[in-house]
Amino acid sequence: MLLTIDIGNTNITLGAYDTGILSFTARLATDPLKTSDQYAVEIRDILDLHGLSYNLVEDCIISSVVPAVGKSISGAVARLCGIVPLMLGPGVKTGLNIKIDNPAQLGADLVAGAVGALEEYTMPCVVIDLGTATTLSVLDKNGAFLGGTIAAGVRLTLKALSENTSQLPSIPIEAPPSVIGANTTESMQSGLVFGTAAMLDGLLDKIEEELGETPTVVATGGLAAEIIAHCRRNIIFNENLLLDGLRVIYEKNN
Repeated sequence: MLLTIDIGNTNITLGAYDTGILSFTARLATDPLKTSDQYAVEIRDILDLHGLSYNLVEDCIISSVVPAVGKSISGAVARLCGIVPLMLGPGVKTGLNIKIDNPAQLGADLVAGAVGALEEYTMPCVVIDLGTATTLSVLDKNGAFLGGTIAAGVRLTLKALSENTSQLPSIPIEAPPSVIGANTTESMQSGLVFGTAAMLDGLLDKIEEELGETPTVVATGGLAAEIIAHCRRNIIFNENLLLDGLRVIYEKNN
């Protein structure tokens, strides 16, 4: 069994693949203060929750945008399963032609998402990741990574609003009944949900104009399903895109 782990700024997503088939997914909170031992207990408990023993884990691949947590998780897997995980980074074969100014700057999560898209979808392609940040990664017709855009994520925007204003509360992130909010909560929800959806549509229009052709668009991340439902563009939702990308990268290196 292959354990795939994607460590984001807010959540850690785990997936287990048995002969290439995804058996389950689970999420943990990203916490830089937790030790390897604490993460080892949590990973063991998650596997147990899904009726699997840690002894079944034959290998592991990790992508991380939080180096300290990546180190702790790697140590946890090593202690729990007796293996050395493959950490996505420089020197790891990905099959991705990265054409940005400094390829070493490309985040591991964006690499994993791009590789997953390259494996599953028709090029050119735009990968939208709606996590702590909202990112759009652009792959050309040959599958080369051209670059993309980065904006504040929906939850990060809500946090900035609620913590830096006196009268705007923290609210559930869901679509209100109308774009024109009838109260403070609905007005904030409109800006967060409909505003993000409109931003994505606008950016996709500009990307398509620069590419000179219509790309496949795929979205992933915790809030993707909620947001893209209100985009006018046809956007494919793939909850496990990054985990699939990690599996593909692991196979290229083994």
